[in-house]
Amino acid sequence: MALYPKPIENLIVELASLPTIGRKSAKRLAFKIIEMDDEKVNRLVDALINVKKEIHHCKICGNLTDKEICHICSDESRDKSVIVVVEDSSSIISLEKAREYKGQYHVLNGLISPRENISPEDLNIESLIKRVKDGGIDEVILSLSPTVDGDLTINFLSEIIKPLGVKVTKIANGVPIGVSLEYFDEMSIYKALEDRREI
Repeated sequence: MALYPKPIENLIVELASLPTIGRKSAKRLAFKIIEMDDEKVNRLVDALINVKKEIHHCKICGNLTDKEICHICSDESRDKSVIVVVEDSSSIISLEKAREYKGQYHVLNGLISPRENISPEDLNIESLIKRVKDGGIDEVILSLSPTVDGDLTINFLSEIIKPLGVKVTKIANGVPIGVSLEYFDEMSIYKALEDRREI
């Protein structure tokens, strides 16, 4: 016998499939949604539909945007000679909070991970190489999470970028091992960028 009616169970299963949401949290969210009035539920549904319809990747850096080119790539005041390479768009938000970095970004949309069958071809690497080859880039800063997959991706990228005559650095490891960049505080991010070292 099922614990909940099928529509509730389906909602719990879908919510629990989201990252960092376990079944217990999914159950709480599901019951909160059930208690919400119809107008709030409709706004939530509209927000979900609109974000899927209107948000896409910037054609230059891969950041999430509702325009063809994101606000960072279209900002003429930013330093076009430096690119920080990040795993995902949430890492850009973390770096921007530090208010110290004024260059460009490039979003990989993941990390190389043999155990998850994610290869370099699955990531936004080809357009990064094109940006470097097109010229005007003096330094590529690899700002990836200090995990096994992060280190593997850093090694791969440094091997293909260094022969192009561009300085390749990575942020300092003054941050906890195995923690995603989005969880660093602003000062840790600032110090990690300041203390970056050449690869």
